[in-house]
Amino acid sequence: MFFENLAHAMGQAPAAGGQPGNPLMTFMPLILMFVIFYFLLIRPQQKKQKEHKQMLENLTRGDRVVTAGGLHGRVVEAKEDVLTLDLGNDMHVQVGRGFISGLVPADGGSKPKDKKK
Repeated sequence: MFFENLAHAMGQAPAAGGQPGNPLMTFMPLILMFVIFYFLLIRPQQKKQKEHKQMLENLTRGDRVVTAGGLHGRVVEAKEDVLTLDLGNDMHVQVGRGFISGLVPADGGSKPKDKKK
């Protein structure tokens, strides 16, 4: 009984003389999904990685940075792969260049906006 219902649910087999569909139209939804994913996910991520890599290459002495671990400091010495950060109170830490997550504005953060009356 189950197999009879299954056979009816599957429908009829296509006729032997029927023409197959266009192969391009068959894959069109898959191609369209890839294009959408590329422009919404892949391309912005690659752009962000490129900007971060450029920021790491341009780090110089005196830049204020934040590490991936959350340490805020000022670059005292910049070698190829190692940066020496001044954390304050004469405390210096050596950090790998790849562990810098971003630059900190010179004023130490965002300024509070003036409220208009």
